[in-house]
Amino acid sequence: MTDFPAGRTREILTRRGLYLRRELGQNFLTDDKLADRLAGLAGIEAGDLVIEIGTGLGVLTRALARRARRVVSIEIDSGLVAALREEDLLPPDVELVHGDALRLDLKAYLGDAPASVRVVANLPYSAATPLLRRLLDLRHRLTDWSVMLQREVARRIVAPPGSRDYGSLAVLHHLTVDAQVQIELTPENFFPAPEVNSSFLRVWPRREPLLAPGELASVEKVVRAAFAQRRKTLVNSLRAGSGVAGGDRDAIERALAAAGIGIRERAEQVDPSQLLALARALG
Repeated sequence: MTDFPAGRTREILTRRGLYLRRELGQNFLTDDKLADRLAGLAGIEAGDLVIEIGTGLGVLTRALARRARRVVSIEIDSGLVAALREEDLLPPDVELVHGDALRLDLKAYLGDAPASVRVVANLPYSAATPLLRRLLDLRHRLTDWSVMLQREVARRIVAPPGSRDYGSLAVLHHLTVDAQVQIELTPENFFPAPEVNSSFLRVWPRREPLLAPGELASVEKVVRAAFAQRRKTLVNSLRAGSGVAGGDRDAIERALAAAGIGIRERAEQVDPSQLLALARALG
């Protein structure tokens, strides 16, 4: 199959009585050439195992399968799974999994996988942040991951300190990975056309890790507490944060001093390396 126009997408959905669900972010690529370009931007190579999250009607899946050694594609919508199988929309060597990527044990699909394992995903807004967080936990097993996101979410990942979009999501990514927007897509690239622009973001584990093994969870607790009340100083945000230094103001101020952070600073003004030092000082 070399072409999958929006008209064919509409015809399949209508004939099968399928209704797209906004909460699942069901906006499908319809351009095979664009799908092939995205597969290239994701760095897919002949020896790769690719785990795709969000099969849709398989336009990107087929592009991935043309390049990769093996593709495992996860789709949550049972109606789409039936359409993919009964309409013969996927190559025979693609493993289609019906399930929720937020609930599935993604590690199980890695198994004794080859050295190069990549994730490619089209993430709805409602599930983007928790899925991105899961991928950070899998970073030691992945070569990289490329995700289609609402542009505003991508900006929150790559935001620098002091910017409006800078928050806990940016800090956690900076401490664990490098990320770069590869291309931005407009609504007409999808069916149905979404109301927002999208970004295709590629993410790599940091070559030189900043965190010790198993440290991310404890750092995350402090970072999320720090940004929970953005308009407050770090001292007051951390005092309100559940379990951070027991809310002890003196302990928090000592930790801030040890990290080189002023007691009047707000989280949005502090760079990730200082927030890491703060989390470590808080123990």
